[in-house]
Amino acid sequence: MSDSNVIKPNSLKSKTFQVSSDKDVVQVREFAREIAAELGFSTNDRTLITTVVSEICRNILEYAQKGNMSIKPIHKNPGKGICITAKDNGPGIADLKMAMQDGYSTGRGMGVGLPGSKRIMDDFNIESIPGSGTKITMCKWL
Repeated sequence: MSDSNVIKPNSLKSKTFQVSSDKDVVQVREFAREIAAELGFSTNDRTLITTVVSEICRNILEYAQKGNMSIKPIHKNPGKGICITAKDNGPGIADLKMAMQDGYSTGRGMGVGLPGSKRIMDDFNIESIPGSGTKITMCKWL
């Protein structure tokens, strides 16, 4: 492995974004794609990761109007990956089991965002309290 392929500790930075507009979604997607590329994810995986980021950001906008998304590189011997955490203080999800089924939507979507994101990512955890908001933590390993 050449030195150019070695990721130096702290060379990749974590960042938290406020999500309250379409412009914010674009910035989060660009940052996620950049981190994924620097970590060495394939073009296909970078596209999948940015798709997940977009889907979850869109859910924040549609259901909570605002929230935040953190993106950080992660290292766990011997692997590395990307971890994405989305939080909002919106209405929460009344029925998580239903929300994780393909085709279920309480909004205008096709109901593939949450279950599709879970399939794409290697680790996926969702916590939601009706009336208090939702937190999603998901990771993709290289």
